[in-house]
Amino acid sequence: MAGIAGIIILLLDVAILVLARDGRNKKKEMEVLLQRLDDALEGGEGAYAYDESMDSAIADRLNKLLRSSSMGKERAYQDRDRIKSLISDISHQIRTPLSNIMLYTGLLQEKKLDGQSRMLADQIQGQAEKLDFFMKELIRSSYMETDMIVVSPRTAPVGELVDRACQAVEAEALKKGILIRQPETDRIICKFDMKWTLEAVRNILENALKYSPEGSEVQIEIAPNEAFTCISIQDEGIGIREEEQGLVFERFYRSRDVKKEPGMGIGLYLAREIISRQGGYIEARSEYAKGTCFCIYLPNF
Repeated sequence: MAGIAGIIILLLDVAILVLARDGRNKKKEMEVLLQRLDDALEGGEGAYAYDESMDSAIADRLNKLLRSSSMGKERAYQDRDRIKSLISDISHQIRTPLSNIMLYTGLLQEKKLDGQSRMLADQIQGQAEKLDFFMKELIRSSYMETDMIVVSPRTAPVGELVDRACQAVEAEALKKGILIRQPETDRIICKFDMKWTLEAVRNILENALKYSPEGSEVQIEIAPNEAFTCISIQDEGIGIREEEQGLVFERFYRSRDVKKEPGMGIGLYLAREIISRQGGYIEARSEYAKGTCFCIYLPNF
Protein backbone atom coordinates (compact mmCIF):
# COMPACT_ATOMS: atom_id res chain seq x y z
CA MET A 1 0.00 0.00 0.00
CA ALA A 2 2.85 2.30 0.83
CA GLY A 3 4.26 1.73 -2.69
CA ILE A 4 0.93 2.58 -4.38
CA ALA A 5 0.54 5.68 -2.22
CA GLY A 6 4.04 6.77 -3.23
CA ILE A 7 3.23 6.34 -6.95
CA ILE A 8 -0.02 8.35 -6.59
CA ILE A 9 1.85 11.14 -4.83
CA LEU A 10 4.52 11.11 -7.55
CA LEU A 11 1.87 11.32 -10.30
CA LEU A 12 0.16 14.22 -8.49
CA ASP A 13 3.50 16.03 -8.25
CA VAL A 14 4.09 15.56 -11.99
CA ALA A 15 0.56 16.75 -12.80
CA ILE A 16 1.03 19.85 -10.63
CA LEU A 17 4.34 20.62 -12.33
CA VAL A 18 2.78 20.23 -15.80
CA LEU A 19 -0.19 22.44 -14.87
CA ALA A 20 2.11 25.05 -13.36
CA ARG A 21 4.27 25.05 -16.50
CA ASP A 22 1.21 25.31 -18.76
CA GLY A 23 -0.15 28.10 -16.57
CA ARG A 24 3.11 30.04 -16.89
CA ASN A 25 3.19 29.51 -20.65
CA LYS A 26 -0.45 30.48 -20.98
CA LYS A 27 0.11 33.61 -18.90
CA LYS A 28 3.08 34.58 -21.07
CA GLU A 29 1.11 34.03 -24.26
CA MET A 30 -1.80 36.05 -22.90
CA GLU A 31 0.57 38.90 -21.98
CA VAL A 32 1.88 38.92 -25.55
CA LEU A 33 -1.68 38.97 -26.90
CA LEU A 34 -2.54 41.84 -24.58
CA GLN A 35 0.46 43.73 -25.94
CA ARG A 36 -0.79 43.13 -29.47
CA LEU A 37 -4.23 44.43 -28.49
CA ASP A 38 -2.62 47.55 -27.00
CA ASP A 39 -0.75 48.05 -30.26
CA ALA A 40 -3.99 47.71 -32.18
CA LEU A 41 -5.75 50.29 -30.00
CA GLU A 42 -2.84 52.73 -30.37
CA GLY A 43 -2.62 52.20 -34.13
CA GLY A 44 0.89 50.74 -33.96
CA GLU A 45 2.38 47.67 -35.58
CA GLY A 46 4.72 44.98 -34.33
CA ALA A 47 6.05 41.57 -35.32
CA TYR A 48 5.45 38.58 -33.02
CA ALA A 49 5.98 34.88 -33.72
CA TYR A 50 3.56 32.17 -32.54
CA ASP A 51 3.31 28.43 -32.78
CA GLU A 52 0.49 26.85 -34.77
CA SER A 53 -2.19 26.92 -32.09
CA MET A 54 -5.35 28.77 -31.16
CA ASP A 55 -3.20 31.62 -29.88
CA SER A 56 -1.39 31.94 -33.18
CA ALA A 57 -4.75 32.02 -34.96
CA ILE A 58 -5.84 34.88 -32.70
CA ALA A 59 -2.54 36.65 -33.34
CA ASP A 60 -3.05 36.24 -37.08
CA ARG A 61 -6.45 37.96 -36.80
CA LEU A 62 -4.85 40.76 -34.80
CA ASN A 63 -2.18 41.19 -37.49
CA LYS A 64 -4.93 41.55 -40.09
CA LEU A 65 -6.73 44.05 -37.84
CA LEU A 66 -3.58 46.13 -37.49
CA ARG A 67 -2.92 46.14 -41.22
CA SER A 68 -6.53 47.09 -41.93
CA SER A 69 -6.44 49.84 -39.28
CA SER A 70 -3.17 51.23 -40.65
CA MET A 71 -4.54 51.28 -44.20
CA GLY A 72 -7.76 52.92 -43.00
CA LYS A 73 -5.85 55.63 -41.18
CA GLU A 74 -3.71 56.31 -44.26
CA ARG A 75 -6.83 56.56 -46.43
CA ALA A 76 -8.38 58.96 -43.90
CA TYR A 77 -5.32 61.22 -44.09
CA GLN A 78 -5.41 61.11 -47.89
CA ASP A 79 -9.12 61.91 -47.92
CA ARG A 80 -8.56 64.84 -45.56
CA ASP A 81 -5.83 66.23 -47.80
CA ARG A 82 -8.04 65.85 -50.88
CA ILE A 83 -10.96 67.59 -49.16
CA LYS A 84 -8.65 70.35 -47.99
CA SER A 85 -7.40 70.89 -51.54
CA LEU A 86 -10.94 70.71 -52.94
CA ILE A 87 -12.27 73.30 -50.48
CA SER A 88 -9.36 75.59 -51.27
CA ASP A 89 -10.04 75.28 -55.01
CA ILE A 90 -13.79 75.82 -54.64
CA SER A 91 -13.21 78.82 -52.40
CA HIS A 92 -10.83 80.39 -54.89
CA GLN A 93 -13.01 79.65 -57.92
CA ILE A 94 -16.13 81.13 -56.28
CA ARG A 95 -14.66 84.00 -54.26
CA THR A 96 -12.85 85.58 -57.21
CA PRO A 97 -15.90 86.06 -59.49
CA LEU A 98 -18.03 86.89 -56.43
CA SER A 99 -15.65 89.67 -55.42
CA ASN A 100 -15.81 91.01 -58.98
CA ILE A 101 -19.62 90.99 -58.91
CA MET A 102 -19.62 92.94 -55.65
CA LEU A 103 -17.04 95.39 -57.02
CA TYR A 104 -18.88 96.02 -60.28
CA THR A 105 -22.21 96.35 -58.49
CA GLY A 106 -20.67 98.90 -56.14
CA LEU A 107 -19.39 100.89 -59.09
CA LEU A 108 -22.81 100.66 -60.74
CA GLN A 109 -24.50 101.98 -57.60
CA GLU A 110 -22.31 105.08 -57.74
CA LYS A 111 -23.81 106.01 -61.12
CA LYS A 112 -26.96 108.02 -61.64
CA LEU A 113 -29.64 105.37 -62.05
CA ASP A 114 -33.40 105.51 -62.40
CA GLY A 115 -35.56 103.97 -59.69
CA GLN A 116 -35.91 100.53 -61.28
CA SER A 117 -32.19 100.23 -62.09
CA ARG A 118 -31.23 101.37 -58.59
CA MET A 119 -33.48 98.71 -57.03
CA LEU A 120 -32.02 95.96 -59.21
CA ALA A 121 -28.45 97.03 -58.42
CA ASP A 122 -29.24 97.01 -54.69
CA GLN A 123 -30.76 93.53 -54.96
CA ILE A 124 -27.70 92.20 -56.81
CA GLN A 125 -25.45 93.67 -54.12
CA GLY A 126 -27.57 92.20 -51.32
CA GLN A 127 -27.63 88.71 -52.84
CA ALA A 128 -23.90 88.82 -53.55
CA GLU A 129 -23.19 89.75 -49.93
CA LYS A 130 -25.44 86.93 -48.73
CA LEU A 131 -23.58 84.43 -50.95
CA ASP A 132 -20.27 85.76 -49.66
CA PHE A 133 -21.45 85.25 -46.07
CA PHE A 134 -22.54 81.66 -46.66
CA MET A 135 -19.30 80.91 -48.47
CA LYS A 136 -17.29 82.08 -45.46
CA GLU A 137 -19.44 80.03 -43.07
CA LEU A 138 -19.07 76.94 -45.25
CA ILE A 139 -15.29 77.26 -45.20
CA ARG A 140 -15.25 77.75 -41.42
CA SER A 141 -17.45 74.70 -40.91
CA SER A 142 -15.19 72.61 -43.13
CA TYR A 143 -12.18 73.44 -40.94
CA MET A 144 -13.83 71.65 -38.01
CA GLU A 145 -15.51 68.78 -39.84
CA THR A 146 -12.34 67.64 -41.61
CA ASP A 147 -9.90 68.39 -38.77
CA MET A 148 -7.96 70.75 -41.01
CA ILE A 149 -6.58 72.97 -38.23
CA VAL A 150 -2.92 72.01 -38.13
CA VAL A 151 -0.87 74.76 -36.48
CA SER A 152 2.88 75.35 -36.71
CA PRO A 153 3.69 78.11 -34.19
CA ARG A 154 6.75 80.25 -34.90
CA THR A 155 8.13 83.41 -33.37
CA ALA A 156 6.67 86.43 -35.19
CA PRO A 157 5.76 90.08 -34.55
CA VAL A 158 2.32 90.56 -33.01
CA GLY A 159 1.96 93.94 -34.69
CA GLU A 160 2.01 92.32 -38.13
CA LEU A 161 -0.72 89.90 -37.05
CA VAL A 162 -2.95 92.74 -35.86
CA ASP A 163 -2.28 94.85 -38.97
CA ARG A 164 -3.26 92.01 -41.29
CA ALA A 165 -6.40 91.22 -39.29
CA CYS A 166 -7.48 94.88 -39.40
CA GLN A 167 -6.88 95.05 -43.15
CA ALA A 168 -9.08 91.96 -43.60
CA VAL A 169 -12.08 93.68 -41.94
CA GLU A 170 -11.42 97.20 -43.22
CA ALA A 171 -14.33 97.14 -45.68
CA GLU A 172 -16.82 96.12 -42.98
CA ALA A 173 -15.55 98.86 -40.67
CA LEU A 174 -15.90 101.52 -43.39
CA LYS A 175 -19.49 100.48 -44.14
CA LYS A 176 -20.52 101.18 -40.55
CA GLY A 177 -18.15 104.10 -39.98
CA ILE A 178 -16.42 102.26 -37.13
CA LEU A 179 -12.91 103.37 -36.19
CA ILE A 180 -10.43 100.61 -35.30
CA ARG A 181 -7.67 101.94 -33.05
CA GLN A 182 -4.40 99.97 -33.22
CA PRO A 183 -1.36 100.21 -30.95
CA GLU A 184 2.20 100.72 -32.18
CA THR A 185 3.89 97.45 -31.24
CA ASP A 186 6.60 96.73 -33.79
CA ARG A 187 8.97 95.15 -31.26
CA ILE A 188 6.58 92.80 -29.46
CA ILE A 189 6.95 89.18 -30.56
CA CYS A 190 5.53 85.85 -29.42
CA LYS A 191 4.96 82.35 -30.79
CA PHE A 192 1.97 81.59 -33.02
CA ASP A 193 0.89 80.25 -36.40
CA MET A 194 0.38 83.35 -38.56
CA LYS A 195 -2.21 81.87 -40.94
CA TRP A 196 -4.50 80.30 -38.34
CA THR A 197 -4.09 82.96 -35.66
CA LEU A 198 -4.99 85.57 -38.28
CA GLU A 199 -8.21 83.63 -38.87
CA ALA A 200 -8.96 83.67 -35.12
CA VAL A 201 -8.28 87.40 -34.63
CA ARG A 202 -10.24 88.26 -37.78
CA ASN A 203 -13.24 86.27 -36.51
CA ILE A 204 -13.26 88.21 -33.24
CA LEU A 205 -12.88 91.53 -35.06
CA GLU A 206 -15.77 90.64 -37.37
CA ASN A 207 -17.94 89.94 -34.32
CA ALA A 208 -16.93 93.26 -32.78
CA LEU A 209 -17.93 95.13 -35.94
CA LYS A 210 -21.13 93.16 -36.49
CA TYR A 211 -22.56 93.82 -33.02
CA SER A 212 -21.33 97.42 -32.60
CA PRO A 213 -23.38 100.50 -33.56
CA GLU A 214 -22.43 102.73 -36.46
CA GLY A 215 -19.88 105.42 -35.68
CA SER A 216 -18.47 103.57 -32.64
CA GLU A 217 -14.88 102.49 -31.95
CA VAL A 218 -13.01 99.21 -31.55
CA GLN A 219 -9.88 99.48 -29.41
CA ILE A 220 -7.03 96.96 -29.78
CA GLU A 221 -4.28 96.70 -27.17
CA ILE A 222 -1.24 94.41 -26.98
CA ALA A 223 0.33 93.67 -23.60
CA PRO A 224 3.30 91.29 -23.20
CA ASN A 225 3.49 89.37 -19.91
CA GLU A 226 5.99 86.88 -18.52
CA ALA A 227 4.55 83.78 -20.22
CA PHE A 228 1.90 85.14 -22.60
CA THR A 229 1.23 88.13 -24.80
CA CYS A 230 -2.34 89.42 -24.59
CA ILE A 231 -4.22 90.90 -27.55
CA SER A 232 -7.35 92.61 -26.25
CA ILE A 233 -10.18 93.70 -28.56
CA GLN A 234 -12.69 96.05 -26.91
CA ASP A 235 -15.90 97.07 -28.69
CA GLU A 236 -18.85 99.32 -27.84
CA GLY A 237 -21.48 96.80 -28.87
CA ILE A 238 -24.46 95.21 -27.20
CA GLY A 239 -22.38 93.18 -24.75
CA ILE A 240 -23.04 89.67 -23.46
CA ARG A 241 -25.41 88.77 -20.65
CA GLU A 242 -23.63 87.37 -17.58
CA GLU A 243 -25.38 84.00 -17.81
CA GLU A 244 -24.27 83.61 -21.45
CA GLN A 245 -20.60 84.53 -21.10
CA GLY A 246 -19.62 80.89 -20.53
CA LEU A 247 -21.57 79.76 -23.58
CA VAL A 248 -20.41 82.05 -26.39
CA PHE A 249 -17.47 79.79 -27.29
CA GLU A 250 -19.66 76.73 -27.74
CA ARG A 251 -20.19 75.45 -31.24
CA PHE A 252 -23.32 76.83 -32.96
CA TYR A 253 -24.33 78.83 -29.87
CA ARG A 254 -26.05 82.14 -30.60
CA SER A 255 -27.50 84.50 -28.04
CA ARG A 256 -31.18 85.37 -28.27
CA ASP A 257 -30.10 89.03 -28.50
CA VAL A 258 -28.41 88.52 -31.90
CA LYS A 259 -30.87 86.22 -33.67
CA LYS A 260 -31.64 88.94 -36.23
CA GLU A 261 -27.99 89.22 -37.26
CA PRO A 262 -26.53 86.77 -39.82
CA GLY A 263 -24.35 84.05 -38.35
CA MET A 264 -24.13 80.37 -37.43
CA GLY A 265 -22.25 80.46 -34.12
CA ILE A 266 -18.98 79.15 -35.56
CA GLY A 267 -16.55 82.09 -35.43
CA LEU A 268 -15.80 82.21 -31.69
CA TYR A 269 -15.71 78.42 -31.39
CA LEU A 270 -13.20 78.24 -34.24
CA ALA A 271 -11.13 81.07 -32.72
CA ARG A 272 -10.88 79.24 -29.39
CA GLU A 273 -9.91 75.97 -31.09
CA ILE A 274 -7.13 77.69 -33.05
CA ILE A 275 -5.69 79.49 -30.03
CA SER A 276 -5.92 76.49 -27.67
CA ARG A 277 -4.09 74.24 -30.14
CA GLN A 278 -1.14 76.64 -29.86
CA GLY A 279 -1.05 76.52 -26.07
CA GLY A 280 -2.97 79.77 -25.63
CA TYR A 281 -6.46 80.69 -24.49
CA ILE A 282 -9.23 83.30 -24.91
CA GLU A 283 -11.27 85.15 -22.29
CA ALA A 284 -14.45 87.20 -22.74
CA ARG A 285 -15.18 90.11 -20.39
CA SER A 286 -18.43 91.90 -20.90
CA GLU A 287 -21.08 94.06 -19.33
CA TYR A 288 -24.47 93.85 -20.98
CA ALA A 289 -25.29 96.87 -23.17
CA LYS A 290 -21.82 98.33 -22.53
CA GLY A 291 -19.57 96.38 -24.89
CA THR A 292 -17.32 93.33 -24.80
CA CYS A 293 -13.57 92.76 -24.50
CA PHE A 294 -12.04 89.58 -25.90
CA CYS A 295 -8.54 88.80 -24.61
CA ILE A 296 -6.39 86.47 -26.70
CA TYR A 297 -3.38 85.03 -24.87
CA LEU A 298 -0.55 83.72 -27.05
CA PRO A 299 2.48 81.93 -25.54
CA ASN A 300 5.80 83.78 -25.66
CA PHE A 301 7.86 80.60 -25.98
